[in-house]
Amino acid sequence: MNARERVRTALTRGRPDRFPKALAFWEEHVPGLSDTAEQLGLDVRFVDFAAPADQEAFLAYLRSLPPDVHLGNVRQLRPYHQWDYHPERGPRGPLSAAATLADFAAYMLPQVVTPDAADQLAAQVAAYHARGWAVAGSPPHLGGELFETGYRLRGFATFLEDLRLRPELAHYLLDQVAALALHSSLILARAGVDILLLDDDVAMASGMIISPATWRTFFKPRMAEIIRAARAVEPRLLVFYHSDGDFSPIIADLAEIGVDVINPIQPDCMDAAAIKRAHGDRLALWGTVGTAALWDLGTPAEIRAEVHLRASTLGPEGLLLCPAYDIDFAPVENVLAFADAVDELAI
Repeated sequence: MNARERVRTALTRGRPDRFPKALAFWEEHVPGLSDTAEQLGLDVRFVDFAAPADQEAFLAYLRSLPPDVHLGNVRQLRPYHQWDYHPERGPRGPLSAAATLADFAAYMLPQVVTPDAADQLAAQVAAYHARGWAVAGSPPHLGGELFETGYRLRGFATFLEDLRLRPELAHYLLDQVAALALHSSLILARAGVDILLLDDDVAMASGMIISPATWRTFFKPRMAEIIRAARAVEPRLLVFYHSDGDFSPIIADLAEIGVDVINPIQPDCMDAAAIKRAHGDRLALWGTVGTAALWDLGTPAEIRAEVHLRASTLGPEGLLLCPAYDIDFAPVENVLAFADAVDELAI
């Protein structure tokens, strides 16, 4: 199998020739490795929408910062700039002061897709496919397609109040951001990506941030429509859903609306084996490996043991092995140990 066949087999719950692996659900660059994906033998490549021309000065500024200045993922910071979202200024967002539907209608959402996006993405996908890799892509968003974009635009507390007390405002805003996500998802599907990456942190370690009932009212129907529209373009499209924390209460709902793969299944707050027993006939798992403390403070031997534990209890059908937490501060030795350990696994 090549990487594309391996990933598709694993994520459709078949038996691959070996365990596929990734480091995240975006292109991760490990310091000290000139080509992280190539050198570690990762199975997935990621395409991204080009930045609008007026973003180049901001991106040049980010690239000019010294290596010891850690600002997080540039892929996340660029949308912050596009949407005029400034968390460093406090909890208020660009729409915090809006009080009526007219106020919302007067706000102009950013242009997140360039006119040549379809051709640009299709060329990227074709080049990766020619080398046998699986390709994934996500819509541009403000941290997450729906919930996270909503609360960053409104401010966290204000948006939660909207969901409870001002549902007409919440519905209006979510209709607008869902339309952006749907448009971008259609472009990705037409470009030929294997995996559509949808991302919305609706949970924390102790459980859901909002109630499952609220999620089903405001978010599930819109997510379902995005998936339905993208699948109408490409029926073989695999749909991936990410949320940090314990989102167990909505896993069955995600399967119902067409999600194929869930991520990251953090082992300190979700039981991957129990999830696989309950939902393994409909969902694959992408992640499962390690806590934040293990990645940042553990040893290579402990990382190897964690990989073997996840593989022995979960795989190989329906599993793509990947860190369950960001590896921004993980020693390179731990990342190398992860890749080596996955390659050593027997099927």
